[in-house]
Amino acid sequence: MINLLRVVAGSVAMIGYYGRQTIPNGSFRTHDVHLPIAPLLGIYRAPFLLLMPVNVSLGAAAAYAAGAVHLGRLGLALLGALAAHAAVNALNEYADFRSGLDLHTRRTPFSGGSGVLPANPALVGLALSAGVAASLVAIAIGLYLVATVGAGLLPVGLLGLALVYGYTPWINRHPWLCLLAPGLGVGPLVVLGTYYVLAGHYSLQAVVASLPSLFLGSGLLLLNQFPDVEADRAAGRRHFPIVIGRPASAALFAGLVAATYLSVALGWAAGVLPDLALLAWLPAPLALPLLRGVRRHADAPERLTPYLALNVVLVLVTPLLLALGIALG
Repeated sequence: MINLLRVVAGSVAMIGYYGRQTIPNGSFRTHDVHLPIAPLLGIYRAPFLLLMPVNVSLGAAAAYAAGAVHLGRLGLALLGALAAHAAVNALNEYADFRSGLDLHTRRTPFSGGSGVLPANPALVGLALSAGVAASLVAIAIGLYLVATVGAGLLPVGLLGLALVYGYTPWINRHPWLCLLAPGLGVGPLVVLGTYYVLAGHYSLQAVVASLPSLFLGSGLLLLNQFPDVEADRAAGRRHFPIVIGRPASAALFAGLVAATYLSVALGWAAGVLPDLALLAWLPAPLALPLLRGVRRHADAPERLTPYLALNVVLVLVTPLLLALGIALG
């Protein structure tokens, strides 16, 4: 009960933070708000939610390899992960619009927000409600799983909740936190959380299996920040493309990509991952044109869109192949 009260109190405090922002041009009118499905999917950034089933499958594969199968719990883990990711996306959409940031970003299919709120300012209240509702769904699922599986899940849940509510107002003002938080959220927290829900404990294999998603998730957000440097700087953000520049950040991105595949190789060499885990290396050749393009066009964000798309392919396919290799190995 004490933990529940702390969670609720923290949620209320963060809702208060978002509610104190200023609405541009006084554009919000409650009687204009409806529940249109397409804008709601945009607010939740539905295409990016694919990261969750991909990384949940990685935790499930590790649990399956350990002999732990529970479809009901797996479904709840997936729903909780989707709700948490949808919550951070919606709250980010809401805060970026109310601060005016979304009115100045260079929007691409992979960065700059969904564009739903600048096009439909009356939906700003829907974005806040959608974010809070999704976070409460994630909290409810998390508390149920803690009660039924074990308290060992609580640290994962609390850290995940901190990322959901803290990313937009605090984390993106600190370069290292801004770099690591996305990877931590879509990687170790999801993979280890899923594994624990199914197996009731943690394992070294699950930890090692989560590392590629850590590096890929951090690299995804790092690269997607390139087109938004000017707008983000004006809004007070301090991520690496702002602090060290795009060319140096391109080198950092290359390091994250290299660490992705190196972590798989080292995990296999140490005997923690099975031989078939090396399937995750199949998309590695795509990294060569990706890294060349990012280095060449680092200071020309308008030419980066094909490379943002190629990076998404790596981010989705590599963990899926790793999950397949672990399950079959």
